[in-house]
Amino acid sequence: MSDIIGTLRFNLAGADKVQFVWLGAILLTIAILAVLHHKWRYYDGQLKQWKKLCFIPFIISLLHFIIYTAPHLLQNYTPMYLISLLPLITALCAERDKGYRKVAPIIWVLTAVFGLRFISAASDIHNYTRKSYSDSFHSLVKKMDKRYVLKEWKEIDFFALEDKYMPMVKKAEQEKDPAMFADAVTLFCNELHDGHVSVHSDYDKSKYHSAFEPNDYGMAMIQLDSGEVIAVCTDEAIHSLGITDGTVITKWNGKPLSQAVQEDVIYDNEAVKANADKLAFIELSGMGGDTVEVSFIGSDGKEQSAVLSAMENGDTYGDALDALDHFPEDIRELYSENFSTKMLDDKCGCLVLSAEFTGGSLRDDLDFYKGESKWSREMFRKKLRKLKAQGMEYLVVDMRNNGGGSGVVGYALCSLLTNEDMFAAGLGMRKNGEYVQLAEQRIKGDGEFADLNVVVLTNHNCVSAGDSTALCLSKLPNVTLAGITDPNGSAQITGGRCFLSKALVSVSFPVCLMLNENGEPDIDPRADRISRDPCEVRIPLDRDAAMKIFRDKEDYELEWAVKYLEQ
Repeated sequence: MSDIIGTLRFNLAGADKVQFVWLGAILLTIAILAVLHHKWRYYDGQLKQWKKLCFIPFIISLLHFIIYTAPHLLQNYTPMYLISLLPLITALCAERDKGYRKVAPIIWVLTAVFGLRFISAASDIHNYTRKSYSDSFHSLVKKMDKRYVLKEWKEIDFFALEDKYMPMVKKAEQEKDPAMFADAVTLFCNELHDGHVSVHSDYDKSKYHSAFEPNDYGMAMIQLDSGEVIAVCTDEAIHSLGITDGTVITKWNGKPLSQAVQEDVIYDNEAVKANADKLAFIELSGMGGDTVEVSFIGSDGKEQSAVLSAMENGDTYGDALDALDHFPEDIRELYSENFSTKMLDDKCGCLVLSAEFTGGSLRDDLDFYKGESKWSREMFRKKLRKLKAQGMEYLVVDMRNNGGGSGVVGYALCSLLTNEDMFAAGLGMRKNGEYVQLAEQRIKGDGEFADLNVVVLTNHNCVSAGDSTALCLSKLPNVTLAGITDPNGSAQITGGRCFLSKALVSVSFPVCLMLNENGEPDIDPRADRISRDPCEVRIPLDRDAAMKIFRDKEDYELEWAVKYLEQ
């Protein structure tokens, strides 16, 4: 019970408390209306007056809407607004004693349901849409300085960052350029290096263009473990210039590649520096103007140069990222395969874990409060038993591109792979720059498959609850965490969101804490950006591997995992 209460406090800690005051005012008014009806129900004059008073909760909601809400925020306050409409239903049958007695209990049940929904889903949302670019940006800075849970952990000086990017915001304001405004906010947020800090923009993309939009020069680049940088995903249009898949690239726009990466790659929102370094050359391959000069090692072994022109309607940059991450063209395919299983050969089974959602939001919410998901444990048990019956001797858990969800779902899988009871995560709050744990989630060892050797595949898109599950799995002696890149390194709970000028830009950020057993923020790196849940085994990326990934579009990592388990 204490952990349930602690989890409730955890959720409330991430909410805007002012909204609870508004909800309380509506509920208090409804309670007073119920008392007045009991006293006045036999007096026609007072009953007519009572019907008019039933509009008060609606008027309170209307005032709230005027002060806080824009159309895009309506869904966040819908449960509270629905509560304010319920007294109007009772007013319709106020003069019918039997009708009122039948309707009133239903109204109270609906009030409780909508109220609990509003409280459980409460977020820290702020509407700065009526302010200018610069004023809304300043409001964002102040709010994040107060509410961002990793401010001290990552050593963030928000007002120094505001000084750095406010000139760009004011230039965008002068030029009335929403794309530049969005870019300034994005650069500001990227300084936090947090996968749970995200920027959303809503402006006319056909009229305004972001500096982050990559050009397509008919090729991408990737750095191999040897340090060489090679061309991948090359277009036939540049083959005649001597650049094909595997060609060694030496310079970009006349600069040595290491210099070009440092000076020209402007978009880096990765939490883990090692992940950013792995992706940097793919990012660089989209940086340039209408043309870019590329130096490379030709077939004769000598350095050559060629000028590449930006192509229209191409997406080599995106193709390269998707190939490296093994990311499907349609994200719905990723989530439709969640929890799916198959045999990779006569001995190796595979379980896909692309999200910690069970498909029942109410069930997931209740399990989160209880701190365990029995439904998930039995679901995983059934699937693993089926694989065992097909001859499985070892297992690959594919967590690449895991988008997160409820950590208790992933912990349920962990419980089947260990005999030990172990700490999973603490739920906490940030108070005066300190971290306070409110509840604890644990893995209760079941151990049915504790003798199974397992490889967990991960990558830089494995985030949030996926990050936490990957870390917990990696602590088990029979499990090996492997990948070309490390997990994302972002595990705190989102809930903060600020809508800036004219709703052109909004920023989401974490406001609730996940803590480790030492009472520190779980998983997220400090200012040094060193991973705190790194891969135990780094999957090699040599020339042959790159050709399989980028040219042949094979699942090289899955193939590697099977061979690793066989050995």
